[in-house]
Amino acid sequence: MRLFSVLAVSLASAATAASAQERRPSHCIAIADAAPGIEYLHRASWAEPVPDYEVRISYLDHSMFLIQTPGGLSAVTDYTGYLGPADFVPDVATMNHAHSSHWTAMPDERIPHVLKGWGDGRTPNEHHVDLGEMLVRNVPTDIRSAWDEGAEKYGNSIFVFEVEGMCIGHLGHLHHEPDEMQYAALGRVDVVMAAVDGGLTVDLPTMIRVLGRLKSSVVIPMHWFGRATLDRFLDGMEDDFVIERTGESSLTVGLRTLPDRPTVMVLEPELMRME
Repeated sequence: MRLFSVLAVSLASAATAASAQERRPSHCIAIADAAPGIEYLHRASWAEPVPDYEVRISYLDHSMFLIQTPGGLSAVTDYTGYLGPADFVPDVATMNHAHSSHWTAMPDERIPHVLKGWGDGRTPNEHHVDLGEMLVRNVPTDIRSAWDEGAEKYGNSIFVFEVEGMCIGHLGHLHHEPDEMQYAALGRVDVVMAAVDGGLTVDLPTMIRVLGRLKSSVVIPMHWFGRATLDRFLDGMEDDFVIERTGESSLTVGLRTLPDRPTVMVLEPELMRME
């Protein structure tokens, strides 16, 4: 009987080890200090094919972005349930619950992976979804409590999308600067979507400090309320970042086509229309 018990423990340990080995590690953490090659950016409609080795990012609304891969995978961030007139079903939808404009209680049931960025107040919701061409993971953060002046533990998530060798981060409804462990868990972030309202999320000096720490090649402002709000953020970034107002709602970028200087890319929100 003792022999059988030892054998059972050995088999369980082997199964656990095999499971751990099958989980694809994050290359964004593994090579956080690496510097990619850099050249230029492309822009295109969301309905066009994505070129090889590149990723298309389209700004839909508020904090909602569409991320598309060359192989046809797609993810929508801070999904609210409505993408526009187009009947489009992403492979992944991420959500945060700080406000109703960042989540929905009734996501489209056709979406294979709906990832809630908040926990139960005691433990986080942790995600590591490997779709082959895209790896989606999250770094939980706290938010201000809606009921008092305290904090709601794990009420927000910074989602990271690893695609075509790039690391794309969406800061969500960030309410505080990440701590050292959270920065380490993020790893390298080549492109980041950042809330720049300066009030409902973190204040502008804190957000600018976070973006300086991340050293992302491309910063895409989101969660801005009118041009005055956006311009205040851009004024605070212009000493260290190139400011580019594209007039477009999307950009297509690859690891080798990131800008040679840190750049704020202002995209105009546009819901998905029939094409």
